[in-house]
Amino acid sequence: MYPSDLSDAEWELLAPLIPAAKSGGHPRTTDIRQVCNAIYYHLKTGCQWRYLPKNFPPPSTVYSYYRKWVKKGVWEKINHTLRQMVRQQVGKSPQSSVIIADSQSVETTGKKGDVYGFDGGKKVKGRKRQLLVDSLGLILKVIVAEAHGQERVLAATAVMELLEENPKLLEKVALMWVDAGYSGDKFALAIWLMIQARVEVIKRSDKKFKVLPKRWIVERTFGWFNWYRRLSKDYEKLSEMSEAAIYAVMTRIMLRRLVS
Repeated sequence: MYPSDLSDAEWELLAPLIPAAKSGGHPRTTDIRQVCNAIYYHLKTGCQWRYLPKNFPPPSTVYSYYRKWVKKGVWEKINHTLRQMVRQQVGKSPQSSVIIADSQSVETTGKKGDVYGFDGGKKVKGRKRQLLVDSLGLILKVIVAEAHGQERVLAATAVMELLEENPKLLEKVALMWVDAGYSGDKFALAIWLMIQARVEVIKRSDKKFKVLPKRWIVERTFGWFNWYRRLSKDYEKLSEMSEAAIYAVMTRIMLRRLVS
């Protein structure tokens, strides 16, 4: 009914990754495909939950499933599974040997919880999205922090958390590409000690705009966020909800890529 809805082929890929209903008790009667359609509609249009069209399940039901999946880390797990499928589809190894780190400062709609700050360099009041992506620009890890958070600290934290959660995703990594904001011997040493990867700083050659192929990969990922109005700002009170929205958006992007 809506352009954001899942096609039959996309749902066939996604359905096995959705948590099954609990055994025992009253059987599940909610149409989970419609719940996913409602979530993707919400992310695409940026509407508030209570403004979801009436043909979807009740907003409270949709949000309940979404919140439950956020707490269980379902969106991040689905993201990793689909990312490996996309890489295999284009003839690449499931795990990348290169990672790229970069951040994006975004405004919030007022002061949102404890995770809030001011990025003096970009003059942005809000939060910072720190990404780790692979050689295709697909997300490995996202951390949402205060806008004044130091990029090197956030990138190192992202690597450390990913190493603790799913070390297989980093076992083949030999190189990390970053911009000048991540330069420094201490950062390079920290990355080497954690995953034995070399840090390469890609610097601009002059002040004029110039596409730098290696850095442009992660910039393109940030560009994909512009297709989803819910990510135009950070509307969430909790930073974990902001991170989940990014993972969920990436699952939608990858599902379309897999069936195209």
